[in-house]
This record gives sequence, C-alpha cells and structure tokens, in this order.
Amino acid sequence: MDSFAILSILTAIPLIGGFVLMAWRSATAEEARGTAITLSAIPLFLAILLWKNFDPGTGDLQFVERHLWIPTLGIEYFVGVDGLSILMVLLCAIVVPMSIWASGLVRENGSLHFGLVLLLQGGLFGTFTALSFFHWFIFWELSLLPAFFLIKFWGGPDRSRSATQFFIYTMVGSIGLLVAFMAMAMATGSFDFKVLAELGRSGELTAKLGETVSVWGLSGGEVTLMVFLGVFLGFAVKVPLFPFHTWLPSAYSEATSPTTMLLTGLMSKMGVYGFLRILLPIFPAQMAVLSTGLLWLAVLTIVASAFAAFAQRDLKRMFAYSSINHLGYCLLGIFAVGAGGGSGAAWGVEQAAALNGVLLQMFNHGLTAAALFCFVRFLEDRSGGLRGLGDFGGLRRIAPVFCGLMGISVFASLGLPGLNGFAGEFLIFKGVFSLAGWAAMLSTAGLLVTAVFLLTLLQRVFHGPLNERWTLLPDLSFRERLIVLPATVLMFLLGVYPQLAVGLVNQTVVEMVRQIQP
Repeated sequence: MDSFAILSILTAIPLIGGFVLMAWRSATAEEARGTAITLSAIPLFLAILLWKNFDPGTGDLQFVERHLWIPTLGIEYFVGVDGLSILMVLLCAIVVPMSIWASGLVRENGSLHFGLVLLLQGGLFGTFTALSFFHWFIFWELSLLPAFFLIKFWGGPDRSRSATQFFIYTMVGSIGLLVAFMAMAMATGSFDFKVLAELGRSGELTAKLGETVSVWGLSGGEVTLMVFLGVFLGFAVKVPLFPFHTWLPSAYSEATSPTTMLLTGLMSKMGVYGFLRILLPIFPAQMAVLSTGLLWLAVLTIVASAFAAFAQRDLKRMFAYSSINHLGYCLLGIFAVGAGGGSGAAWGVEQAAALNGVLLQMFNHGLTAAALFCFVRFLEDRSGGLRGLGDFGGLRRIAPVFCGLMGISVFASLGLPGLNGFAGEFLIFKGVFSLAGWAAMLSTAGLLVTAVFLLTLLQRVFHGPLNERWTLLPDLSFRERLIVLPATVLMFLLGVYPQLAVGLVNQTVVEMVRQIQP
C-alpha cells in the first residue's frame, strides 16, 4: 500500500475534479451535481481502503511518501498519516458527499459551486496529510478560497460582509503562521514538522532562534514566545477560540446550510488539528508557561458560547455558537495536557485519556454538527427559508421521521450516553479533572447551559400545539433519509462502541504523550 501513493491520489482526485467541473460551464444542474457526487465517492472509497489497511497497533506514520521537491531550499514533498490524520481523512470523506447531496440542484452556476466544494475537499485532504510546512501551507490556504467564494456567491442577504470578515480573520491568522514558520525555517533550515518538534522538545529551537533571529534585542526565549504566538493565532482563529470567534456566527448563518456543513464539520477541525500536530509538539515549554491563560480562554470559549447559543432565536446561529462550545472542549483537553505539572505513568494515563477524548470529539462533532445543519436545510426547504425558534411548533405530529432523526442528532450533540457525543466529552473531562481540575469544574457550566438551549429547541420546534401554517409540511423523503443515514448510524455505533475510533487513534495518542512528557 505504501508504494501505491494512495495519499497523493486521494488529494489529487478532488483537486483535478474540481478544476474540471469549474471549467465545464455548460453543465446542467443535474450533470454538475451528479458529477460531483461521483467524484466525491472515489475519495470515500480510498479513505475506507486506507482505514482497512491502517495498522492501529503503532503510533508511527504510515503510507509515507517522501520526495525531494525544491532542492535549493531543502523543501520536500512529505505526506503520511497516523491515527489523528486518518480520523480526519475519514471525516472529510464522509461529510463532503453529505454536503453535496444536501445541496440539491444548484441552478445558478452549479458547476462552479460543486467545483469549489471539491477543491475545498482536496485542500482539506492535503492539510490533514502534509508533514512539511511548505506544501501544508499551500493546502491550508487552498481551503480558504473555495469557502470564501461559496459564502459570497451563494450565501444570504449579508453574504458579502460575512465572506469578507471570514477571509480577513483567517488571512490574518495565516500571516501569523507564515511569519512564524519562516522564522523557524531561517533558524533551523527545516520545514519538517517532525524535525521541528524534536528541536522544540530538546530546547535547540529556542537556541537557534536566539542565534539567528534578532528582533529588538530579545532573547531566544522571548523570540520563541513570539513565534509561538504567531502559530497560535493562526489556529485560534480557525477553530475559533474566544475572543477570535466573532467571524463565525455571521459566516455560518449567511452561508447556505450545505456550505455550513463543510465549515463546521471540517474546516473548524483544521485549527484543532493544527494545535495537535504542530503547536503542542513544537512548543511544549511555551504551552506550559502560558497554560493558565490558555485554560481560561478555553473555559470562556465553552461557557460564553453556550450562553450565546441560549440567547439565539435563529437555528443556524444557535448551532453556530453550539459548535464553538463543543470545540472548546477539544481546546480544554489540549491545553490541560500542555500544562504539564506532572510525570510518570499515572499522569500519562490522564493525558492520554484527555487526548483520546479530543480526537474522538473532533470526529463526533464533525458528524453531528454537519447532520444538524443538514436538517436545518431540510427545514428551510419546506418553510421558504424560515428557521426561527418561534416560526414552528408541534412538527412532531406531522413530520415524525424528520423530528425523530433530528432529535437523535440533537441528543448526540447534548452528549446523551449511548450516542457518539458522550464518549469524547467523558474522556476529556476524565483527563482534565486530574490535570487541571479547576478548569474542568468551571467548564461544566457549559454542559448545563447546552442542555437547556438544546432541550428548549426541541420543545419549541417539535412539541407543543401545531402551528396551523405547517399542517401540510411534508416529512423527509427517501432521498433525504439516505443523506443523513450514514451519520445517524455512526452516532449510534460510536455511542455504544467508541473503541471503533479510540482503537484507531490510541497508539498515536500514546506516542504524543511520550513525546511531550519530561
């Protein structure tokens, strides 16, 4: 399998398909969507093949492809996957076809729309498999452009402002990333994430930055802290972490729901992935020094976004803030692990529990959030675009399948035992209570508020007296049920057997813990 170059093929197919589809301007809406669904099915097959041949018993990189690319700059084409990467590849391969299918027939520039979706998928695959900054950053930026145009061309009435805000925020973060990595490359001569991680753990990165990068007479430790903050900014904006989150509610609410499925299900994971793949391994000392402040930011992200979601009356804005809340748990786990403060087997077990929970939460949130926005799309299609809490009522009586399936996704988001959302949050809190108990205790307020606003949603939309306006509202069609079926099945499967995912990533987590422990 390693010689098959499966990762390069996995990334190339949606990229090439996206460009071809965008050039096929004469395609009808049916032809554009059919082609996009077919092209997105190929990466899904390859991702399943990748998973089937992946060895979960080792934390080492697998399916590695490494070639000298630009010799004069020492730049390599270096890709590979471990448990973290393959989980994100599988998520991307599942959510993109869901989004395409949920989009329906895009009558206006359908070939351009679906071509941009495939380009976004290719950028995501590249981001989750690249292991050298140069071409990782190309894919990182490549994912930004399709998302910007998908919001701007097909979004709601305020789409231009929202798309511009999204672009500016993420571009500022990208500039911070670029400057920071150029400083590290100048100091070390390497763009390789593994090499930089080894230098960061040993302290050589700080020494080399102090020798090479002279900024206002700062010491090597101070320069390294500035570089850390540049990388941190890039990932904090993408997640987003409080207070860098203000672009998200408008972008999610103005984008079409299928586009929001991609933004929340996949693109938000790029930031969390960056924290795990890059920030934690390369800057363990800086994360430990700033751990108290970082944990406070995670707690604020969880609690403030939960209260913000509770205050919303628009379903998309409610789920947008809920998305920030759920990703805040991932950051809580990462920052607690990075705080250090202990060593030995018992401490390592708690760190591994928290990181296993983070990886599981990333995958579970991607599925659940994508499904929720998919249901919002179905509701908008039936109501002429309405999506307010006060616009409905009693829908369970006339659309029991719709309400039942959406209710499953809501309860999964709530963290109900037996559904996929529970295991990830449980593992995160299990680890964080031992690593940073005060942060875990404060964050539980977010769990309570989340339960309140999600149960309020169920009560206001599904229960109570039927709004006479919707007496003829149709239930889900067979096609719509098929769209959400895979995600729903996985919610139950991962709820009762989370080892299906944890077993895939545990050795990678163990290796990550081993590397960051003193």
